[in-house]
Amino acid sequence: MRQFAVIGLGRFGASLAQTLSKKGKEVIGIDSSEQIVQEMSEMISQAVCVDARDDKALKALGVQDVDVAVVAIGDLEASILITLTLKGMGIKEIVAKAMSDDHKTVLSKIGATRIVMPERDMGHRVANSLVSPQVLDHIDLSGDSSIVEIISPPDFVGKTLRELDIRAKHGINVIALKRKVKGLGESKEREKIEVAPKADEAIKADDVLVVIGSNEYIDKLKKKH
Repeated sequence: MRQFAVIGLGRFGASLAQTLSKKGKEVIGIDSSEQIVQEMSEMISQAVCVDARDDKALKALGVQDVDVAVVAIGDLEASILITLTLKGMGIKEIVAKAMSDDHKTVLSKIGATRIVMPERDMGHRVANSLVSPQVLDHIDLSGDSSIVEIISPPDFVGKTLRELDIRAKHGINVIALKRKVKGLGESKEREKIEVAPKADEAIKADDVLVVIGSNEYIDKLKKKH
């Protein structure tokens, strides 16, 4: 089982630690606030109140043995010092939270293997959904490609994926299909997700297509609404 250390249990760190724990992962949560640690103690494998800038304290907790360490602290100086400490421990995978592009650059240069900017990324995703109401979610993969959840365009309804030939005509791939269904004896609809839908799957009104492709082609798909 992969082991994780999450350093900094603010909103981002706490949410990440709880999600990992719910997925059955062993999580060491570390924060300098006793109150936060107490609140998290029943939600994750282990919650400890220590100053993560103290390398001896981290070693005493066995942090050097985890598979992944997450630095979820927003403070620039503290996150840099902790990332350096984790790198010195030989941890191969270090995920760090950055608050700015400069912060991101520094973390990358000192050994963070992955850098996340949750506030900026979430703002970007919300902005995309506001500009294009038919787009339910938008995740940038790089400068020119994305994964997007989009409500099926009207002229897609009633046609199969084979008939639509989306890859050839629109330059994108449908990687999943979401739709509301009712099971036998169920009174309420629930969401069903079909990964890698079959070519003979017919599109229904209000189906949500999860597509991957270049932003140029995705923008063309948006305009079909």
